[in-house]
Amino acid sequence: MFTGIIENIGIVKSIKHDKSNIDFTIASDLSKELRVDQSISHNGVCLTVVNLNDNTYTVTAIKETLDKTNLGKLKSGDRVNLERCLKVGDRLDGHFVQGHVDQIATCKSVINEDGSWLFTFKYDPTNNNITIEKGSITVNGVSLTVVNSKESEFSVAIIPYTFENTNFKSFSAGTLVNLEFDVFGKYVTKLFNKK
Repeated sequence: MFTGIIENIGIVKSIKHDKSNIDFTIASDLSKELRVDQSISHNGVCLTVVNLNDNTYTVTAIKETLDKTNLGKLKSGDRVNLERCLKVGDRLDGHFVQGHVDQIATCKSVINEDGSWLFTFKYDPTNNNITIEKGSITVNGVSLTVVNSKESEFSVAIIPYTFENTNFKSFSAGTLVNLEFDVFGKYVTKLFNKK
């Protein structure tokens, strides 16, 4: 379980294909605090640390994960949003995030609003995922509040701190991002769709 509050930006140092899996070696200031078998969110995807080495660590993404997320598009040098799992008793500054990406979306536009940025994302609505105005959404692991909610797109407003301390500043029209819709909303939607 995560909160969607990004702790650090990792840099992809190497990518190794192993059959249908990919091993990502990531450089991060968090590396010294990690242990093998620990769960970490990478652009919103929960992955397990399988190896540690100096200032880097390695995680493995399987085919199922690669098919449903943007991780398979990562290249050496790319920046990834990192968050360690929530400790019991910690403050929940974002919202409940599982680290289970529902689908990818495409950045439709980025508008500089002179002190903040408005990012609009378009997604496939046929998966029955929805957003609601002022509801929670996770974009590349970042807990955000939805504005301009529509059937197949939504926007989020980004403050300077988030822009500088996540990989949002590398987004442009066409960038693929990971979405995790609000878990409570998903259960409610499924219940209504059963009727």
